[in-house]
Amino acid sequence: MPTARTGARRPVNQRVLQEVAIRYFLEVARAGSVTEAAARLEVAPSAVSRQIGRLERELDTLLFERRARGMALNSAGELLAAHARRAWLDIERVTDDILALRGLRQGEVRLAATEGFAYEFLPAVVADFQARCPGIRFTLDMCLQQEVARRVREGVADVGITVSLSSESGLRVELRHPSPILAVVAPGHPLAQRRQVSLSQVLAFPLALPDATSTLRRLLDISCSRQELTLEPVITGSHLYPLIHYVAHTSAVTFCGELALRQQLHNRSVVAIALRDREMNERHFEVQTMAGRHLPDAARAFIEHLRETLSREG
Repeated sequence: MPTARTGARRPVNQRVLQEVAIRYFLEVARAGSVTEAAARLEVAPSAVSRQIGRLERELDTLLFERRARGMALNSAGELLAAHARRAWLDIERVTDDILALRGLRQGEVRLAATEGFAYEFLPAVVADFQARCPGIRFTLDMCLQQEVARRVREGVADVGITVSLSSESGLRVELRHPSPILAVVAPGHPLAQRRQVSLSQVLAFPLALPDATSTLRRLLDISCSRQELTLEPVITGSHLYPLIHYVAHTSAVTFCGELALRQQLHNRSVVAIALRDREMNERHFEVQTMAGRHLPDAARAFIEHLRETLSREG
């Protein structure tokens, strides 16, 4: 909870909200410590501390909780960080808009995506988009689901592409598309000719499962708990594609969404089978942006391209 300073209140120097202090403040908020922020900014820690102190004096309130192992935003800091991130992003958007007025088809789109989309699906979609708009540059970072949401909320990424089980604060869902979980097996597997199976049938075979950090594993655990089924994997991994390659050469079963499997299905290295269990059909593909943000034209155009791609292929 923010701690107000004592004494008579004076007018806030508004310029302090537009200067280097805000840049340093945002870096400390991201890094969680003055030392780490200073290293990223390539300045002395004392310089960062001075700017944070200046902000807190001008605003007459503390912005961070000082902890033994770093600093965390308090409620006042969260408010300032949300304002500051949008202000910096608006400057970037205006720059893009000015370039557009000059007829320059330039811009950058920063993507954050979970592995199932970042590995094959998104590179193909980006390549198709750049064939029409070659002046647009992209960065694509592969992250865990919770990291995708954090990057979008903090403005580090313009667009997040992930799977979701429920809505999250601070995010706008631009596009939502069903992404049911499928059982994945080798073409010669005993289940390969089935159109639909249940988890109870699948569990008769060796399992190759993602670790507990994934939404897919969480759904599997929920469904198995409800049905009093036991998951006993023969191999567990933090990445999806090694598990897919493993089942392609064994009698094991793994689980995945269709978008992440398109290349393997096209090559017929694996077969995907629908699951009839309710929880396996409650997951959704989402395109996320920061709530309340006015996106640059390039990011907005890419989202529309994603929408068209899914509509055409779905």
